Amino acid sequence: MNQTIRIIVADDHSTVRLGVSTLLDSVAHMRVVGVASDTLELAGLLDTCPCDLIVSDIGMPGIDGESNAIVFLRRTLRFMPQVSIVILTMIHQTRTLTGLLQMGAAAIVDKRDAAASLIAAIDAAHAGRRYLSKHVREAIGDAAKAQPGAAVLSAREWEVFRLYVEGLTIQQIAERLARSGKTISTQKRNAMRKLGLDTELSLIAYARQIGLT
Repeated sequence: MNQTIRIIVADDHSTVRLGVSTLLDSVAHMRVVGVASDTLELAGLLDTCPCDLIVSDIGMPGIDGESNAIVFLRRTLRFMPQVSIVILTMIHQTRTLTGLLQMGAAAIVDKRDAAASLIAAIDAAHAGRRYLSKHVREAIGDAAKAQPGAAVLSAREWEVFRLYVEGLTIQQIAERLARSGKTISTQKRNAMRKLGLDTELSLIAYARQIGLT
């Protein structure tokens, strides 16, 4: 690979930041251009330090008092689509992992997986491919086996789900997307089923967990 991948590493644990930075700087075509311990530091780096990719945990506190970094990472993906995001996490909850994929994370690596997984994830993300490390694949795969078609929403289902949790009614979504109310209701119901959400309260709780509200 000829092009050097410029990377920012964000994690609230200093040992993780040091370990990841040391690992990536040992790869010829990768260069760590900044490290951050929270989303405030990460925001400052993104303003001043050009990068191609972010390797980030989601357990860091958010700028506006959120309990995690998901909201900030979603904003980054929205306003800086040229920057890929690789999530490095210990979380293995299927709903959270699939939510990270739906929001646009290019790759997810479980911290329990080998260091080589992170390098492979960065290469894949930079090349525009999705990558899931072994433990992440197992977490998502187990859900799909238990309920065929579960966990991964179609693009249309995710669009309906996102608009609904933003406060739009079924009819308003139907008008915005030029679909029938019946179609929108079906897509919302399918999204909830795939995510294992059986009540409006569980839907709202999940939306908050993955930073949609």
